[in-house]
Amino acid sequence: MRNICFYLLLLLLPAFVVVADTKEQHFKRQNDVAVAPAASTGQDHQAIRQTLLHYLQGTSYNQQDQISLAFHPEADLLLAKANQPFWKVPLSDYVSWFPAAKAGQFNGRVGEILSIEVDGDIATAKAEILLPQKQQRFVDVFLLKRINQQWQIISKAATQQESIQSGQRILFILSSAHFHGSSKLPAGASFSEIVNAYAEFKQAGFTVDFISPAGGAVPLAYIDTSDPAQKAHLYNQDFMQALKHTRTARELNAADYRAVHYIGGSSAMYGVAEDPHIARLVMDIYQQHLGIISAVCHGTAGIVHLKTADGQYLVKGKRVSGYPDAFEKQDAAYYQQFPFKIQQTIESRGGLFRHGKAGAAYVEVDGRLITGTNFQSSAGVAKAIIALLQQDQSATTPAR
Repeated sequence: MRNICFYLLLLLLPAFVVVADTKEQHFKRQNDVAVAPAASTGQDHQAIRQTLLHYLQGTSYNQQDQISLAFHPEADLLLAKANQPFWKVPLSDYVSWFPAAKAGQFNGRVGEILSIEVDGDIATAKAEILLPQKQQRFVDVFLLKRINQQWQIISKAATQQESIQSGQRILFILSSAHFHGSSKLPAGASFSEIVNAYAEFKQAGFTVDFISPAGGAVPLAYIDTSDPAQKAHLYNQDFMQALKHTRTARELNAADYRAVHYIGGSSAMYGVAEDPHIARLVMDIYQQHLGIISAVCHGTAGIVHLKTADGQYLVKGKRVSGYPDAFEKQDAAYYQQFPFKIQQTIESRGGLFRHGKAGAAYVEVDGRLITGTNFQSSAGVAKAIIALLQQDQSATTPAR
């Protein structure tokens, strides 16, 4: 019943968030992501996204032509400036701030599209611009209009804030399964596990992206609006639209991520572990870019099939936690649908399964593999990841 009620709630929430990457190849790759079911709406979103990506790529890589392409020539640019209610800047002046002599050079701006909403031939959108080296964050709000079949920005307003966001990314992996196996028993990702880990990463200055095997909206479960953190995130439009528009592994670049985090919940047993694209992306992050693999509760099911370059199972010889087989309701209909048992599979592949008491947080850290027993462990797993990343950062930062 909670799942059904939440699905109805999702229909009432504004939609259409797209997350944009900061590297040039990612600006191009975003064009392949569809965000709306209707063909015409999808085409409008695609075109608007392309316009915004021209702006983001142009301003991050000093590409004047791309910046100009995003805006109508008579667009209003209302920017942030100290001691002024707003600062109106001509487009020609704004473009000149990104010197042609440095075309193609990354200038430190990390851009991300937060939302797009279309209404006929007008649209609104929002983007975040990070300047990590200056500890600054800008929020851009756009008004766009379709003119001669081309979407252009006709107004941009910006506000400036202090920020600890670094632009470094963590990847959350969720299941697309709405039901347990072939049954009609509802399944979903644990909302509390998403929120508790997400909050820790955001507070530490990381950006979080979401993927699922099928992309798009993912089913959610175990939502408790009496919990202040869950309630705050449930009514956060940017957060919820990211969950409504998850991406797929094929769209991403392993080099962009410091860690992956497999979310639990009943749906985590289905479709994730078997997805070859997710497995390839995760192992590239882990082996080629020395990233961290993490999982919590039933999310640990996602790592049981992972193999290293030498053909060995990732879990072999490692301490691994997750939801133990003994905690499951062995005679329940949902359990009969499970494609495998988490603990039994890990142990059969040489893993050293460990867990805490029911209802108590428990986290295992074995090198760059970090896992937790249950939803109570999700914040602890995130904290352990952050600590390890900060330790690595300190080790690679030269003394001054």
